[in-house]
Amino acid sequence: MRIGEGFDLHALVPDRPLVIGGVNIPHDKGLLGHSDADVLIHALIDALLGACGLGDIGQHFPDTDPKWHDVDSKLLLNKVYAMICRAGYEVVNIDSTIIAEQPKLSPHIPEMRRILAALVGAEVNQINIKAKTSERLGAVGREECVVATVTVLLSTAT
Repeated sequence: MRIGEGFDLHALVPDRPLVIGGVNIPHDKGLLGHSDADVLIHALIDALLGACGLGDIGQHFPDTDPKWHDVDSKLLLNKVYAMICRAGYEVVNIDSTIIAEQPKLSPHIPEMRRILAALVGAEVNQINIKAKTSERLGAVGREECVVATVTVLLSTAT
């Protein structure tokens, strides 16, 4: 068994799509980043890489490399999932938290769970996503950013 944890944060800015957990969410702002800035998938990637001792997202997909500009983070997760499979591991479960003041994310969580499960070879019941606010405190509360944390448990592939 291996445990990994991931964290990511992206600024909310106008004129960008808001993509979280592979879902396009209607909102007047989106997340700023070199790729599509999917904060949940980026935190998941770091958790998976960390559990396998394979570094972090920036080592594998640097924001200085133009080939990753505006890339769909689901593609990055596909690549990382292949890495953990080659390392001999499979997902036992994923537990995550998205912290955003707006928009309300709970209506989108079932679709996020389905997307993530399909991308990491898991069942939907192995994926948990919680949506929280910061009670209007700090940068999240001022709607300047969105934060995600992820914990994964991996086991040796059967």
